[in-house]
Amino acid sequence: MFHGLLKPATVSEAGYRLYSNFEVDRLQQILFFRELEFPLQVIAELVNSPEFDDLSAFEGHRELLLKKQQRIAEVLETLDKTIEAKRGGTSMTNGEKFTGLKKSLLEDNEHHYGEEIREKYGDELVDASNAKVMGLSEESFAEMQAVEQKIFETLKRAANNHTVESEDAKELVALHKSWLSYTWPQYTADAHKGLGEMYVADERFASYYNQHAPGAAEFLRASIVRWAE
Repeated sequence: MFHGLLKPATVSEAGYRLYSNFEVDRLQQILFFRELEFPLQVIAELVNSPEFDDLSAFEGHRELLLKKQQRIAEVLETLDKTIEAKRGGTSMTNGEKFTGLKKSLLEDNEHHYGEEIREKYGDELVDASNAKVMGLSEESFAEMQAVEQKIFETLKRAANNHTVESEDAKELVALHKSWLSYTWPQYTADAHKGLGEMYVADERFASYYNQHAPGAAEFLRASIVRWAE
């Protein structure tokens, strides 16, 4: 199940694997990391690092699991209201549904990318950005999604041309800047370029854009470096 991650301390003459306290503690760490959806390769790198500290890791697990618990509780609350409304009970307004949707999206984003984003930009900026998202009207939210789709279309076309000097690449960056303006409290070219670097450095961000064209994340980063101002 955890091949290469957990090895027995010894093997008895009868062929049974025997585990010491160290291996049991290691198994706990692995299970907590898996509950938080860490890939096995990442878990191996973490637990095998010379700097790995059991107590700090357990404290980190607890903090992340509490956030996950809160996120699930809020999603369940929205779901319960929706079920009640469908059954003919207390009606749920479109505004409540929309607020629940935004909260769910933010919580999902926090769960998957929160640690990296907060480390790069700081809690104050991330919290301000989240507050701006929660303040978006349904019309503005729909506009933001439309801009994102336009980004994907332009990115696919521009990446296939393989040149950041094209008008498509310039338009791509302008669209991306416009998309960011819906959630960023304030825009700076340096922050935009930093985000572009993250798109390439983090496999999760890279795959999000590379699904639209081979090398799309790298092309977007290069275009941002060229045209962000």
